[in-house]
Amino acid sequence: MQHPDRFDPLDPATQPVVPIPGYPNTQRRNPARAPFRRVLTRTELTGPLDLSQKLRPGDDNLAMLAPGRAAQGQLIHVGGRVLDEDGRPVAGAIVELWQANAGGRYFHPIDQRDAPLDPNFIGNGRTRSDAQGRYGFFTIKPGAYPVPDSGRWWRPPHIHISVLGPGSLMRLVTQMYFPGDPLNGLDRILNSVPDLAARARCIAASVLPTEIAGDWLGYTHDLVLRGRHATPPL
Repeated sequence: MQHPDRFDPLDPATQPVVPIPGYPNTQRRNPARAPFRRVLTRTELTGPLDLSQKLRPGDDNLAMLAPGRAAQGQLIHVGGRVLDEDGRPVAGAIVELWQANAGGRYFHPIDQRDAPLDPNFIGNGRTRSDAQGRYGFFTIKPGAYPVPDSGRWWRPPHIHISVLGPGSLMRLVTQMYFPGDPLNGLDRILNSVPDLAARARCIAASVLPTEIAGDWLGYTHDLVLRGRHATPPL
């Protein structure tokens, strides 16, 4: 198996500029030194295999913890396709999702903000793309929240997404934003990507209510791996 050096170099304008001013966490979450190239072995190029075998029924439904236990907030469906740089579907990719609840609080000990927790919303799930690269989640629309020690910066509603490919180094971590939210234009993370078109690829599109069954608002969001139209890592 050849290491894919055929890929064009990433356009710096499509990559977030870090550290992000006014966001101290980027100092700790990004390497202080430039990356260096190393020879990849079979360990890095393959595995872990059969990740889909670890999926449980219902992992793609964050809004319904159990029958009769619905999460609070606007019920939404988020779906789309996982594509490669040539627009071909990526089958069998593991798509993970995590997010805040409708009050803008994460179900995590590190989030101690004075906002309500929803006992029926854990806020994370995973699924597997099908043969056509399609994935989908049932969840709720997350709320906005203020970033501590940031000078009154509020994060817009957003969903964190991770895509795992067949190899341990084949992972994209990004964020999905909602169309038309006034906080999008003020978000320091989204706007750390210099290229306007690349930022737009992080914003989902609304789906007509007639196209979604049940009491769900729909959003579509494709995840493109590599290439000129790649989804920026956030």
